[in-house]
Amino acid sequence: MNWITNFVPPKIKALISSKKDVPDNLWQKCPGCEAMLHHQEMVKNLNVCQHCGHHLRMAVKDRLKMLFDDGAYTEAELPKAVLDPLKFRDRKKYTDRLKDAQNETGRKDAIVVAHGTITGQQAVIAAFDFDFMGGSMGAAVGDGLITGARLAVQLKAPYIVIPASGGARMQEGMISLMQMPRSVIAVETVKEAKLPYIVLLTDPTTGGVSASFAMLGDIHIAEPGAQIGFAGRRVIQETIRASLPDGFQTAEYLRDHGMVDLVVPRGELRMRIGSLIQLLTRPRSADAGARKKANGAQK
Repeated sequence: MNWITNFVPPKIKALISSKKDVPDNLWQKCPGCEAMLHHQEMVKNLNVCQHCGHHLRMAVKDRLKMLFDDGAYTEAELPKAVLDPLKFRDRKKYTDRLKDAQNETGRKDAIVVAHGTITGQQAVIAAFDFDFMGGSMGAAVGDGLITGARLAVQLKAPYIVIPASGGARMQEGMISLMQMPRSVIAVETVKEAKLPYIVLLTDPTTGGVSASFAMLGDIHIAEPGAQIGFAGRRVIQETIRASLPDGFQTAEYLRDHGMVDLVVPRGELRMRIGSLIQLLTRPRSADAGARKKANGAQK
């Protein structure tokens, strides 16, 4: 042992341990205008390009912080789903794919159910995590949608669902497809309780998700440029043997053709959703009083 082995290695370790955490990728190219965006600018602008306004995908935890007042919310405990009910395997086991996704995201599956306040009003949100196997809908996601609906009824709060999904999870076969009617039942539970059901469509919302609960909202809001549809553009063109118009299956196209009510920039979502909740939950007596007052003024 000498001064080199006694002094140098501890110093190196100290330097390594004191090194600040640096993101793996400080820069990201905008898919819209191809400008290079710094991660600090992305965080500040809610993952929206400051040059062209393109809305990049957003992590589910950041989205929940953005929507709930002061970024404060409580996650609901979700039921434990049966893993790999079909013993499915393609190039790797389904159980291995699940473990990889769980390790990468820190979540059990592709949905998060949380409750808190939006502009001072109680609300329940079920948000998809696209980073978890493309937000695909399996039995665990169906359980999450039902849990969120029951929580909304229990709290007498509006139910907001935020899909970001490629559709059904192929590794669960028919079990995955059965989540479509299950999700519809969850929506009906909320509507029977006379509570608002709002859908915020994000990029992408496709497949069995768009063919079920995602298109049953009392109000449909979408982020600018979000892809919304069932089958992909190429599949549709090959099926009907015709070209499709520009902007087909975008949020703006669907709004112009009556499928979406509002296209709202990300930075305005919390206030706009808060206003809708206030409007949809206003007591009927207040509405009746306003109508009587208006009728009296006309006379």
